[in-house]
Amino acid sequence: MLFISPESRGLGVGSLLVEHAVKNQGATKVDVNEQNIQALGFYEHVGFSVVGRSHQDGQGKSYPLLHMELTEIQYV
Repeated sequence: MLFISPESRGLGVGSLLVEHAVKNQGATKVDVNEQNIQALGFYEHVGFSVVGRSHQDGQGKSYPLLHMELTEIQYV
């Protein structure tokens, strides 16, 4: 999971963390709460695309998730 404090958003911190996760951990997939429009936009901005959807989160709760995969690296 990746969370950035509101006062740090827009400063490139999230992009640096994603870049690190991709380069050093091989991360190419993320799940985003469908209702979190800001997170969805961020991941699309850095190169992820929606490839699927689940009606429940990983704990079986009714929080729809969008499954995203890295399709084009666009670090800012």
